[in-house]
Amino acid sequence: MVEATSNPLPRYVHAVPDTILVVEDEVLVRLSIADQLRSAGYSVLEAANADEALDLLRDKDNAVRLLLSDIRMPGTLDGVELARVIRARHSEIKVVLTSAESFSGHWFDHDGFFPKPYDATRLIEHIKMLLR
Repeated sequence: MVEATSNPLPRYVHAVPDTILVVEDEVLVRLSIADQLRSAGYSVLEAANADEALDLLRDKDNAVRLLLSDIRMPGTLDGVELARVIRARHSEIKVVLTSAESFSGHWFDHDGFFPKPYDATRLIEHIKMLLR
């Protein structure tokens, strides 16, 4: 006689990856860093300008934890102004800025600045540290 055993199926916990909003008007730069962030395990939303980024943030399903934004971009807001708006509305979102131009972060509270061209490995390590 074979005894029936009750082995419950293993429970799999699917961790939801942290979401990063990448705002970059240069398409190839945006695609490259977005792909590298996805490879590092992050969920990535992409926007070409501040208006698109704010539209994405209005969707409550997009639980963005970090904004990675270029400073100089076309549209109604540049990256610094976008970061200010996001900090005012969503103070929990970390802000990392990038630019090919020099940036004095003393006039804006941010969580990091990476001059272009940036080392993606260093940038991703910094993001990992911020989102721990």
